Amino acid sequence: QVQLVESGGGLVQAGGSLRLSCSASGRIFSINSMGWYRQGTEKDRELVASIGSNGVAVYGDTVQGRFTISRDNSKNAVYLQMNSLKREDTAVYYCTADQLTSVDGTHYGLWGQGTQVTVSS
Repeated sequence: QVQLVESGGGLVQAGGSLRLSCSASGRIFSINSMGWYRQGTEKDRELVASIGSNGVAVYGDTVQGRFTISRDNSKNAVYLQMNSLKREDTAVYYCTADQLTSVDGTHYGLWGQGTQVTVSS
């Protein structure tokens, strides 16, 4: 059974940094794209960043220049380095994976359980 497990959330002061990690468990052969979404209180879920298997990354407008996404294909993992955090970055952050091929088939649109990031002033 394939699962995405996030870690690294927490409480940080504005201007600080956090690093989120997400690993896909199971007998995995390949993952096309991985990424991060977030949802703040009474806000719509939005794309933070995504990265393809070739390393090409896309960022949401609000995090461009402050956040960096990376992945380690050998560990089936994706990371999000968040710098210069702002109060408006407070949200639950979700890891995603798409077109993940494992021993039990190909999975689309996988989501992790989410990790809370809270930025205080």
